[in-house]
Amino acid sequence: IMASHLQTPFHLPPLNHLTCIVTGSTSGIGSETARQLAEAGAHVVMAVRNIKAAHELIQQWQTKWYASGEGFPLNIQAMELDLLSLDSVVRFSNAWNARLTPLHVLINNAGIFAMGGAQKFSEDGYEHHMQVNHLAPALLSLLLLPSLIRASRSRIINVNSDMHYVGFVDPNDMNVVSGKRKFSSLRGYSSSKLTQVMFNNVLFKKLPLETGISVVCLSPGAVQTNVTRDLPRVIQDLYSALPYFIFSPQEGCRSSIFSATDPQIPQHYQKLKTNEKSVSTLFISQNCKPTNCSEEAHNVEIANRVWEKTLELIGLPSDTVERLVEGEEVHCRYGTH
Repeated sequence: IMASHLQTPFHLPPLNHLTCIVTGSTSGIGSETARQLAEAGAHVVMAVRNIKAAHELIQQWQTKWYASGEGFPLNIQAMELDLLSLDSVVRFSNAWNARLTPLHVLINNAGIFAMGGAQKFSEDGYEHHMQVNHLAPALLSLLLLPSLIRASRSRIINVNSDMHYVGFVDPNDMNVVSGKRKFSSLRGYSSSKLTQVMFNNVLFKKLPLETGISVVCLSPGAVQTNVTRDLPRVIQDLYSALPYFIFSPQEGCRSSIFSATDPQIPQHYQKLKTNEKSVSTLFISQNCKPTNCSEEAHNVEIANRVWEKTLELIGLPSDTVERLVEGEEVHCRYGTH
């Protein structure tokens, strides 16, 4: 109801001047985001684990685009990125930065919610929700800062969730293995989303205004995607039978596209940035309006501990942002394999 005023698909001006990276763009919100940005003229890079699926999608989109009577091909490509491998994140970032081209928009869209699933760990040793939803996007965002700085008024867009409002973060137990809390997929998901907001709240404070980079977190709302695949069939059927209350991927991508393209975003961000009382970055709701992140996300002490722990886990030095802003190189312990 709150988002009923929004157009579907979201109206976009010509975006020929933009280069955008969209992670997890072979299905759901990410697929719609990548396609709509490309159809508006943006150069879109699909950062995906399944390159074959991405190429098949690109071919489908190009064919449909030509059939619609447009005289130019979509400027879209695929690059391999596996968020369950921090080595892969570093390789992707190095390959992109080597192009020495500006990156205007990074959309950290990829995420997992293994509803009802057991606790799983990546080869890096981190719980799946925490790595895919927070650690890998955090590493990607930091390593791509040189390319984002090259662009004018660039943006880091993090597809978050209203579930961060019920999340809880223990910076000393981000893998939920200490036994203090019993793991559940809901706890793993909500905690990873709260951790992402807290991390970006610190990044918001650390990035100098002169870099021109806006950091945004957003909620897409409740969206019909493949996150229910691990649930019993009857629950999946019930979930898909509620179209009025649950967005389609085309509707769910509106807050992503708005955050990536709306000309007022830098002004909203600058207003927060210049307000000494602001401790949180820009959060966009599912109805494409600035809103507040959770009260817990405003906890500066815990957010700083999350920042420090995250840098430790992803293998970056504590002064990474400062050094990258100054044009220096930083060494990550991942990416050597």
